Amino acid sequence: MHAESLQIVCPQDGAINRVPRSRLGDAPRCGKCRAPLFTAEPLELTGATFDRQVAASDVPVLVDFWAPWCGPCRMMAPAFAAAAPLLEPQVRLAKVNTEEEQALAGRFAIRSIPTLILFARGQEVARHSGAFASAEQIARWARTPPQR
Repeated sequence: MHAESLQIVCPQDGAINRVPRSRLGDAPRCGKCRAPLFTAEPLELTGATFDRQVAASDVPVLVDFWAPWCGPCRMMAPAFAAAAPLLEPQVRLAKVNTEEEQALAGRFAIRSIPTLILFARGQEVARHSGAFASAEQIARWARTPPQR
């Protein structure tokens, strides 16, 4: 991989795209399906899509592990969605419904929700349990995460 280009996984078809670092902010599109590589919205991940999206991308991925019955999760959801345009294309945001994806929740030892995990090249680099009050707080934490 050339240091001046990044691998970006398409949110639509999972194709891996090589994007020059200098063109990351130019609304790049998938070379296969032509969909935008960044949509300024959190991506819903499943057991089938998680590893490709998180491990194959050179862009860090911030994942919100949540559940529909969780009050704090529902309260934080609008702030998390609003953080996507603040962080993309430097960080992709994604969500995992722990009720539907119990294997992923177990794999990452999710013990309370909401839990945010920041991944870089598939490796967990930071974790925060509990809801943030605003998109700005989420963005600030994602940009300068404490070490876990």
